[in-house]
Formats: sequence, C-alpha cells, structure tokens
Amino acid sequence: MLQLLHIENIAVIEQADIELEDGLTVLSGETGAGKSIVIDSIGAVLGRRVSRDLVRTGAQKGFVSAVFTGLSPALHGLLDELALTGEEPDTLHIQRQLTADGKSTCRVNMKPVAAAVLRQLAPYLIDIHGQNDGQKLLDEQYHIDYLDGYAGNGALLDQYRPRYQALLALRREITALETGEQERLQRIDMLTFHKEEIEQAALRPDEEEMLAQRKAYFDHAGKIAGALEQARRALNGDDDAGGACALLDQAAGALAGLREVSGAFDGLAEQAEEVRLLAADLRDSVSGRSDTLDFSPTEREWVEQRLDLIYRLKQKYGGTVAEVLAYRDRIAVELETLQDSDNRREGLRAQYKEELAEAKALAARLGEARRAAAKRLEAEIVRELAALDMEKVRLRIAVHTGAKLSAHGFDTVTFEISVNPGEPEKPLSKVASGGELSRIMLALKNVLTAGEDVGMLIFDEIDTGVSGHAAQQIAYKLSDIGRQKQTLCVTHLPQIAAMGDHHLLISKSVRGERSYTDVQPMDEPSRAREIARMLSGETITELSLQNARELLQKAAEYQRG
Repeated sequence: MLQLLHIENIAVIEQADIELEDGLTVLSGETGAGKSIVIDSIGAVLGRRVSRDLVRTGAQKGFVSAVFTGLSPALHGLLDELALTGEEPDTLHIQRQLTADGKSTCRVNMKPVAAAVLRQLAPYLIDIHGQNDGQKLLDEQYHIDYLDGYAGNGALLDQYRPRYQALLALRREITALETGEQERLQRIDMLTFHKEEIEQAALRPDEEEMLAQRKAYFDHAGKIAGALEQARRALNGDDDAGGACALLDQAAGALAGLREVSGAFDGLAEQAEEVRLLAADLRDSVSGRSDTLDFSPTEREWVEQRLDLIYRLKQKYGGTVAEVLAYRDRIAVELETLQDSDNRREGLRAQYKEELAEAKALAARLGEARRAAAKRLEAEIVRELAALDMEKVRLRIAVHTGAKLSAHGFDTVTFEISVNPGEPEKPLSKVASGGELSRIMLALKNVLTAGEDVGMLIFDEIDTGVSGHAAQQIAYKLSDIGRQKQTLCVTHLPQIAAMGDHHLLISKSVRGERSYTDVQPMDEPSRAREIARMLSGETITELSLQNARELLQKAAEYQRG
C-alpha cells in the first residue's frame, strides 16, 4: 500500500505531505484545484512520462517521493532480482526528481535507477484507472487484451509473439528472394563476367611495376644503342684512328720502360697500368652490353598490350592491381551467395513451415483459453453490473476465430452488450452511454484486479455521466473494493465522497499573486461541509448540510453492515 506521498514544486503544489491509510480514500475539491496534479505526481513515481511543464514556475526542480509498505511476495522477488531491496525489508522508497530543462532522476531505496525500472515495479504497486480508460473500452482492439489479462494468457503470449515476429521476418526474406529473382540473375551474369575477365588476365601484384620498367627500356632503345656504340668506338677506335684503349696501352708501355732507368718512375708506371686495365674492362663491358641488346618488336608490343589491359581493368574495378584482385575476391563470395539462393529459399520455406505449425498450435491454445475464459468473465462482469444498478444487462464476449495469424493469434475479441430487455447485444461503442460505460469499466476493473498483486487502486473521476441511484451503487462498490485493496478515488459525487473511509480536500488559494494548492485531511464536520458543497454548490444551506450528514450516516451504516 501507499503510505506516504511527498510532493514538492510540482505545478501549483509548492509542498504537500499526504498520508494514506487502508480502505477507501476520496479526494475532492473545486474544479481546477489540483486533484489531477496529485494523480500526475503518483504517475511520476510509477515511471510514467512527465512534461517539464510539471515543474512549478520559478523552481529549478520538482520532487516526488513515495513510501510503500506491505509489499507482495512477487514484488519482493522482483526487488531481489534487480538488487534493489532496501534496509527495511517490507518498505519501498521511490523518489523522482524533475528539472526545469526536462531531465529526470529516479531512485529506488536510495539507489539510482532508470525510469524504465519504475515502470517494471508499477504493476505491483498501483493501478490507475482514469477517464481515458473508458475510451479504451470503446476501442475493440483493446478487448482482447482485457480478456487475455483475465485468462492469464501472459505466458502463452510470451511464447507465441516471438514466433509470430519470426514468421514475419522469414516471410519478408522469402518474398525478397522471390521478387528479386530477375535482379538476382542479372547480377549473377554481371559478376560472373567481371570475375572471368579478371581471372583471364591472370594479374600478379608486382607485375605492373616490372612492365613499366620494361616499357621505359623499349622507349629509350635508340638512345641506349647509340650511346653504347659511341662508347665502343671511343674505346676501340676505328679505321681512321685508334681508340682510348690503344693509346693507354702505349702510355703504359712507355712509362714501364722508364722503370729500368730509375725507380722514381715506378709510381707513374703502376698508375698507368691500372688505368689501362680499367679501360680494358670498360671496353669489354660495353661490348658485352651491345651484344646482348634485345629490342624485339614482338615483346615491345606484348608489353604495351599488357599495360593497356591492366589500365582498363583498374579503370573498371579499382585504382590499383591489388584493389582489382580484392574486388575479384569479394564478388566471388557474393556470387556463391547469389548462386546458393535457390537452396537458401527452399531452406527458408522449410523453416517457415515449421515455425508456422508451432505458431498455429500456440494460437489454437490461446483461442481455447480465451473461449473458456470469456464465459467466466461474462458472468463475473454481469454480476458486478447487477450490483451497480444494471440488473437487466446482458453481456457477450465474442471470440471470433479467423484463418490468418496476427499478433494475437487467430482471434479477435469484441465486448457486446444489451442494456435494455428485448434488444440484441451490440458493440459497446454503439449502445453504452457515458454513465453505463463508467460502470462497465468499474466492473471490469474490479474483476481483473481481484487476483492481481497490485497493492493499490486509483479511480480518477470514473463518475462521469453518473448520478442518483447509480451513483450510490458505484459508491457501494468502491467501498467494497476498498475493503479488499487500498483504494483512492477522485470524485465530484457526494455519494462517493460520503462512502470514503478517509477524505482529503484539495484546495487552491492565491497568496502574493501566486497560486498554491493544499491537501488536507478532513474531520467529520469539515467532511459534511465539503459534501454539502458538492450537493448545492458555493452556497451551503442548512438543508444541504443535513443531506450531507444523512449521506455520511448512511455510508457508516453500510460500512458497519
């Protein structure tokens, strides 16, 4: 149960501490006094999305904290799993701080957590039923969720939904393979041509550099041959003159002859002999190179064609030979995948068939559980509605089973009702008035939450469109619910306000040109005045006070009985 709610700088509430007890607590006050702010604050500690506008104007941050006691075993288990158990074993502290720039900080038992963790805890703490839940009841897409919740189909749905999503993914993949067949064949043809063209070229990573050097050799062949011939004549001489080698032979011989005359010429003779030998070696090297010159036109043509082929392949498949070869390796892998798509498609179809059979089996089990639960839920809601002044109502929860799977299985569910004798059951949206819808939602909520672990129920103005005897019956029902679970009800009806075990007044005042909302518990005399206001408006008469006291007395008698 929610024991204490602390609100600070939230909208028009500067600060409020609200102590809550077991039973039915009612909140009342003038329209616009701030009742919805209390509910929004509770929603904040449950992890609901909040607007930055919720922070009080002029404040840097707003703060809401809640203390829960009497925790259910399931909640204890979840706290243990999340490592959030506090020092007080049966107490849960939740804080949420909101800043004016839209940021949020959450703590559970003083440990920082994400808002998503608060949403995990929320189903075990408080169930808030607001006015928009009545609109959800009119929308048939939610009816199957109500029935599944009553039937306890959560575990089955947890098995079914992943299989259904897997079926959708397989179907998309199979369809993509089937619809892209022409494109696949075209790409196979293109990639096969590319691969064969590169493989036929038989490229080598270092080939281009060697070919470029050979081409440069051919491009300078005339210059090379001319230079070698000129060097050969200079060294060997010709018919008209002797070459450098012959002259050096003469110089070396002359200087060698001087060695016999004097030892002073030994150095010159040795130097001349050395130069003569070097010249002879150079002559032999030049002659050797001249003899081995290869200026084959055939080879030159082949080199140029090869370089041209490499250039064209680089233009098409990559900036370098290495990139062309890497492209060949990539498309080889892609070709293997594309060429294996027939096998892939058949494998996917076999997998789809298996998944479909399992999904259908689970969907059939869901349908059986829904049909069995629908009858029980019909009877329980009708029994609840009879206690809410709708004794003649007939309700049918129709489970329609189709042939095509959806996220819910084979079924769709509609709640159909007849509120007048002799009239056939029709969809809720066609026949239910606002007051009837409020009572149907209350009955459904009471049935659905009876066996849940949630510790507290909040009903936010479910009395829309209700008055008179029906309002009194709703008040009785809320009192009955309050004896089973801690219940909080925001109301404008005096009958419901009188039935509360506890009564909180939400009031707004202006002090120093600022609005302030206060939350105060009321004693018996102040409750009578508040209920009198709800009966007669701003002007409270002695008659309205007397009527208020009668309502309180009647409520006390019902509670004692």
